[in-house]
Amino acid sequence: MEWIGFANYAVFMAIFICIYALLSLGLNIQWGFTGLFNAGIAGFFAVGAYTSAVLTSPAADGRLGGFDLPFWVGWIGAMVAAALIAWPIGKICLRFRSDYLAIATIGVAEIIRLVIKSEDWLTNSARGITDIPRPLGDLSYTMSQLAYLGIVMAILLVAYLMVERQIASPWGRMMRAIRDNEDAARAMGKDVPYRRLEAFIFGSALMGLGGALFAHFNRSITPEAIDPMVATFLVWIMLILGGSGNNRGAILGVAVVWIIWSLSEIVTDQFPHEYAVKAKYLRIFLIGLMLQLVLRFRPEGLLPEASGERKPVGKPSD
Repeated sequence: MEWIGFANYAVFMAIFICIYALLSLGLNIQWGFTGLFNAGIAGFFAVGAYTSAVLTSPAADGRLGGFDLPFWVGWIGAMVAAALIAWPIGKICLRFRSDYLAIATIGVAEIIRLVIKSEDWLTNSARGITDIPRPLGDLSYTMSQLAYLGIVMAILLVAYLMVERQIASPWGRMMRAIRDNEDAARAMGKDVPYRRLEAFIFGSALMGLGGALFAHFNRSITPEAIDPMVATFLVWIMLILGGSGNNRGAILGVAVVWIIWSLSEIVTDQFPHEYAVKAKYLRIFLIGLMLQLVLRFRPEGLLPEASGERKPVGKPSD
């Protein structure tokens, strides 16, 4: 029946919203609370996706892995691998100014993407890795989709509560102090480089987990899925539109942008083929226009950070 098709598509969109919400939460830790301009989200997403794929997929000739481990081992491994990759990157790049940090992280993400595309022994290059197990994937299609939605929603809820708890703690107040006035925070005895590295690793681990969930949902991963357009640029739009520095805003921005992104694809697919290809660029235009309107009329986002949390460091309260 037609309504079943719409319901399946709604579940499909909800799963993607939960996965991208993890990416947005990770970016919010780095940018929203700490002021770190990470433009290499796609790189950490890819590390998480391929690490979990290598650990959990069946044995295959000609490439590393095929360990056939449980999916939860792959998800933990994805977070650990993304964090381990983030550590040397952070040690080297976090000393740069925000614009130089953005350039450095873009370069690192491109290096990771090119390695994925070219190294047969590691990632099976352009063919990617297939037969990645999905939890409860033996159920019927609809039940399998619903089960996976329940899993990713539970993971997102746990991640959200953990981040909220951490941000509400003295650690979170310290990170906002570093973001708002780094010199004042350093004068108060805070180890600014170490704390910024903590936030960078924490956020990158969540991005790696998002990549792992994406790979297991699709049951495969290829270099085409690591497109910076959808794995970096789109995540930044989601966070800015929803509200940087507010975890609820980060999730709301994902829902709004992803619904517009998906529904606009349905509309453009109805056009004749010669127009449908060109009309797909309207999706990017719509998202860009929406971002410009938000920046013009509501620059703090749909759900901005509480005003009291952005008080300049070092100044007495009113």
